[in-house]
Amino acid sequence: MAELKGKILAGKILVQPQEAETKTSSGIIIPDSAKEKPQVGKVVLVGSDKKDEPMELKVGEVVFYGKYSGTELNIDGTDYLLMSQSDVLYIV
Repeated sequence: MAELKGKILAGKILVQPQEAETKTSSGIIIPDSAKEKPQVGKVVLVGSDKKDEPMELKVGEVVFYGKYSGTELNIDGTDYLLMSQSDVLYIV
């Protein structure tokens, strides 16, 4: 991953989603049409604290987020999600 340039606004994070699974645990291959959108990703950029909400996430943390959270972005050929810190459900 190349060094990202830019600034994230207060209370926002940029997440790189993990790839969707291509096989089940029993070895069955999942076709593209049946794959679920991943809900796990790695935080790559964080914004500053909001006035009433401190930033609790750090770059490099793996997070779970809601199925329809965030806005999809493609930066230099890599897919990311821009979302609010409050969209994160769980930190691994």
